[in-house]
Amino acid sequence: MTRRLAGAGYEVLGYDPVAGKAQAAGAIPADSVADVAARSDCVLMSLPGSSVIEPVVLGPAGVLESCRPGQVIVDLSTAAPSSTIRLHAALAERGAEYLDAGISGGAAAAEKGTLTIMVGGAETALQSVAEVFEPIAAKVVYMGASGAGHTTKVLNNFLNAVSLAATAEVMVAARLAGLDLARVLDVINTSSGVNFATLQRFPRIIRGDYLEGGLTSALMTKDIVLYADCLRELGAPSLLASGPLAAFGLANSLGYTDQISNRVVDAIGDLAGGVRLYDPGSGETKAGD
Repeated sequence: MTRRLAGAGYEVLGYDPVAGKAQAAGAIPADSVADVAARSDCVLMSLPGSSVIEPVVLGPAGVLESCRPGQVIVDLSTAAPSSTIRLHAALAERGAEYLDAGISGGAAAAEKGTLTIMVGGAETALQSVAEVFEPIAAKVVYMGASGAGHTTKVLNNFLNAVSLAATAEVMVAARLAGLDLARVLDVINTSSGVNFATLQRFPRIIRGDYLEGGLTSALMTKDIVLYADCLRELGAPSLLASGPLAAFGLANSLGYTDQISNRVVDAIGDLAGGVRLYDPGSGETKAGD
């Protein structure tokens, strides 16, 4: 996202705790979070979750201490909606606007500038920074009051987790059944089982391309827990969270924690005796012995 903004001519002031990261992404390095907040009209945050967002906003030399009236803070993270609402209220006391702007589309969409962004908070604040989204998003949808954007993102991410985990399980079963995996996907993608994973992920995974660089198994697990917590707070039944939680929990326990969540198919394959969808030796998708 930083590269897209810099490429569009924006002067981006960036801070990351890892030295060199901001500069590598095309940003002008800042000294601290406080430096970014003090010197920017619009502050964009992209962080792992609420446990990191809260100290960045509320902690010493954080965004809250350095913000000013009229400034817009945009949280592009996946976060707990209840935490988002609290941060919105804290920043509002200082006269700053806080937008929860969940993003979807993965690393590929971020590179192309075709993300979908779902936004909660004041609609007038969104309108005031709408041009900032143009280099990074193909679709921006205003969802409602504070927390609405992050709630939508949590719900979307759960469906993402379900489709990825379920498709991984199905593809391992197809491999064990000796089916041609490309043909299996061809059938599914013109049938009732079609989903984002079957359309966008597995046609490449069966060729050995795991689309590295996206959401990790650890972060996917965090998002599923966020979903379960969100539904509990809403008083809505949650009957299906255990399935993907077990799948990505397995991936974490087998060492795929910091690898892309698509590797859940390898974790399930490990449980099935070391099954892989792709045989690097043959250069072809394995359809069975």
